[in-house]
Amino acid sequence: MPDRKVLLTGATGYIASQLIPTFGEQYDLTLLDVKGANRDGQQVANVAIADLSDPDRSKYVQHFQGVDTVVHLGYKRRGGVPLDDFYDEQVNVTMAYNVYRAAYDSGVRRVVIASSNHAADWYEHALIHQRKMEMLDPGRLPLSDNFYGWAKATYEHLGFLFACGEFGRKLEVVMVRIGAPREIHAGDFEDDAAGYKRDLGAYISQRDLCQLFSKSIDVPDIENEHGIPWLVVYGISDNARAFWSLTSARQVLNYRPEDDSEIKYARDIQQFLTGEGAGGGAGRVGD
Repeated sequence: MPDRKVLLTGATGYIASQLIPTFGEQYDLTLLDVKGANRDGQQVANVAIADLSDPDRSKYVQHFQGVDTVVHLGYKRRGGVPLDDFYDEQVNVTMAYNVYRAAYDSGVRRVVIASSNHAADWYEHALIHQRKMEMLDPGRLPLSDNFYGWAKATYEHLGFLFACGEFGRKLEVVMVRIGAPREIHAGDFEDDAAGYKRDLGAYISQRDLCQLFSKSIDVPDIENEHGIPWLVVYGISDNARAFWSLTSARQVLNYRPEDDSEIKYARDIQQFLTGEGAGGGAGRVGD
């Protein structure tokens, strides 16, 4: 039986479904969510029920006790018009705080949180796809143009507060800005060459996703040059069309992605971008 105790929140969600088979072999795993069934209505085994947005942490703090690492994937889905997304995302920010606080109070060593590329997606929308920037480094100030990304950036800043030691001990924090953790089907894009290229650059395979999260848990030292154990990494495979930097993931976590969307989907790419009637144009992104 593995001896490292890991608590995984959002255990019935999509990302969790990709991680749990591997995590179950590697760690002494506790699963937590607000419900026991996944999006297809199927029950996920051994899920403890808890609402991490509840300000009364005494209702669930026992799940954090004795844990080495918390992997926080929990998320309340937003709905309605974009200007009203603030209210749903505010719940998610509260949930992130409760996770940090429960982990901090319980003596947890490290928290690994599912952030998102959207934490800094203003650069992508305004600069990358306009060919004004070639590569986005995770150290750049996170700027988003939507409330989903704003919430993820807020998770990151909250993590820094707990990591810097101002409250006492330093809680270690890794933020994984996940890209596109799904299979890419050219037929879903029709005449949208820009969207197709974008997803090829953002792709992360299941085995690379598992490796990245496992190394975020296992690597002994994540302190930066200022002695703060706080790290932001992008979650993508080793894609030829990448426009987010993997430097921090490679250097600090020793992340060695095994997949490249350009190779995995080579036949689809050739047909989509160069086949009869194709108008994909040159370059990694854009039209």
